[in-house]
Formats: sequence, structure tokens, C-alpha cells
Amino acid sequence: MAKTKRRPDGDGMVRKRSDGYWEGRIVVGHRKDGLPIYKYVFAKTQKELLPKLHRAIEQHRNVNLTEESAMFLDDWLDRWLEDYVSPSVRKSTEERYRSSLAPVRRILGNKPIRLITPADIQKLYNVLLINGRGRATKDGKIGLSPNTVRGIHAVLHQAMKAAVGARLIPSNPTEGATLPRAVRKPLNVFNRDQQGRFMEAIEKEPLWKDFFYTECTTGLRKGEICGLRWEDFDEGAGTLRIRHTLTEKGGGELELGDPKTERGARTILLPASTLHLLKKRKTEAVSEWIFPSRRDPAKPVSPTAAYECLKKILRRAGLPNLRFHDLRHGFSTNAIAAGVDPKSLAQILGHTNASFTLDVYGHVTTDMQRNAAAVVGDFMEDLFGKELKPWEENVSPAKDPSA
Repeated sequence: MAKTKRRPDGDGMVRKRSDGYWEGRIVVGHRKDGLPIYKYVFAKTQKELLPKLHRAIEQHRNVNLTEESAMFLDDWLDRWLEDYVSPSVRKSTEERYRSSLAPVRRILGNKPIRLITPADIQKLYNVLLINGRGRATKDGKIGLSPNTVRGIHAVLHQAMKAAVGARLIPSNPTEGATLPRAVRKPLNVFNRDQQGRFMEAIEKEPLWKDFFYTECTTGLRKGEICGLRWEDFDEGAGTLRIRHTLTEKGGGELELGDPKTERGARTILLPASTLHLLKKRKTEAVSEWIFPSRRDPAKPVSPTAAYECLKKILRRAGLPNLRFHDLRHGFSTNAIAAGVDPKSLAQILGHTNASFTLDVYGHVTTDMQRNAAAVVGDFMEDLFGKELKPWEENVSPAKDPSA
């Protein structure tokens, strides 16, 4: 059997159809049997067709798609989640990705992936802002928040980037999309008085006092503090190694996995008070876990139990209804206000880089700058006096010649 001759990628052909329209065709890939895959463009006149054909040629230059490029977006997202995401991320992260893609599937899932355009993506994001939930919530909201749409974009961008790598599409249609502006929500943290009341409240919880004191002085993620073992504690060096994070599966099953990010695996130096607390606690340890379960000391305390206990303490003390993660925010805010530089704080928190830390806690650094400006102002006044400042020339104002 003679081998099928391939047309070179990007080779275009133009013809006038029997219905009067002009048709342009280029080769954009090849099937397993060697037969070409075509991209078609249409126009009423040849003059209108040629610019469209040239754009298509440029878009598909050096591209060789496979016959699977005809699959629907829904099918590709299933494959991406199973083959690309599931083997490399935690189960909770995979579920978050699935949840983020649900509204995308509802709107674009039945469209062939090769036919999805940047205009389709932009329209998708606009629709999600208006009616992304599909049905109204109790408070009447049907649109998704700008931050949620930005999160959906981040996941979809990864999926479509992988589709480019798999030769299903020539380029990523999410590139260049105009995203809604991120809404920076104020951090919910204790003020100085509330922090003091919280520390007093945990003193009344002997089974949880050490746990929450350690959290407030280290800023660990909930899964990180629940997954601590005594082998992670070096009392001689006064450090904690953060090597795992504890997550809960369905049915309350606990799973010890890797940290959230590569930088999540870290060693932190403990404050003196926390070091003393853990040294004392170790002498009374009955388990390999620093904070074992009350019901079964052979197991770690569950993140759910820690969350429920926090809520109980807050209610009893009449304190704001903070999330567990807000304790981490409180630690970070206090650290920056106390003068800890963002790079050092990023290492303590396990952030990927200091720029992320600055982005999250920028409001604190702004306050610090104001304080620094006030300190510098006082310092200059002490040196030169209130009436004389070094940046002002000690000269009389020029006289108006017309006076």
C-alpha cells in the first residue's frame, strides 16, 4: 500500500464553493494513519477570506495536532484531572480543581477543545461573574466573586496549557484574557486586647492550651501542626521540622502527606517560651505525635477536632468568629509589626517567595512605613530642631519686583 503523502503544515488552499462562499483550508495535523487534519475558514469574498486564512496559518505554524483534538472539553478535563493532576497533588487539591472546573464544564464542556477561542474564554468569565452559580444562594447571589473567577482561570489555564503540550490545540485560549480585578479582603485577626483574651481563654483548656499556644507562636497551617511528631522536634537546637501535613478524607480518615508546597518543607526556630513548653510536654508524652488524639493517642489530633475546639473557645470568650487560618494571619501580622523582615517571615510560613508574603500582608508594611517616617521625623527634629530642617534652604523668599 502506497504511503500517504503529507501536505506540509500551514500549506493553504483556496477555492470558491458552489454556494458562492469562499473556503480556505490548511493542514494543522495528521491522524494516526497519516491522513491530514484540516482547518477551514470561510468568507463571502476572496478578499475577505485571505486575511482569515493568513491568521489561521500563523496560528498553526509549526503545529501538528493529533486526531484527538476533536474531543470535547469535558473529556479533556477528565483526562487532565486523572492523568496530570491526580498523580501529583493531594486529594484535597484535586477536589478543589474539580470544583473550580464545574461551572466551566457546564458552559463549555460540550464544545470541541480545538474550537474554543479566546473570545469563548472571555465570555465564560463574564458569564461566571453574572450567573456562575447556576442557582441563587440563600442571600440571593447567583454570580461568582472576582476572586473565585480568578481561581477558576488559574486552574483552566493549567488544563489548556497541558492540552497544547498534548498537541490537541495550537495555543492556549486562556492567554491574554482580561480578568476581574482581585478584591483584597481585610484580614480577620485579633487586636491586642482580643489576643490577650484568647491567651487567657486557652489557659482554661488544659487539653488544648499547648496546641493553641504553639499555633499562635509559630503560625503553622492547621494540617502542619496536627501532623507534628516528636521526631520533628529538636530540643537541643530549639527547632521544629515541618515535613508533613495532615488531611482528612471522606469518613474522617486521616492521611499524612507532603507539605502544601516545596517551600512548605522547612525548619523553624522556636521562640523561647514555645521551646520551654514543648520540652516540658515531651517529658509527659504518651505518643509519637506531639498533639495526639484524645480518643486514641496512637493517632494525631484531627484538623476537624482542632477547628471545633477553636470555635468553642471563641464562643465562650465572646471573641470574633475567626477561622483557624486567621490564627496564622495573626501570627504573621504580629511578626511583621514587630520588625520581622518579609523574607525571613516567608521562610517561617513556608511561602514560595517573599513577594507573596508582602502581597498578603502589605497593609502591615504600610503601617510600618508610616511608623518609620514618624521615627525619622522625630530623629531629624532632635538633631536640627523643629524650626530648621536640612531639606529647606535657609534663605529669604525672593521679592516680587513689581511690589
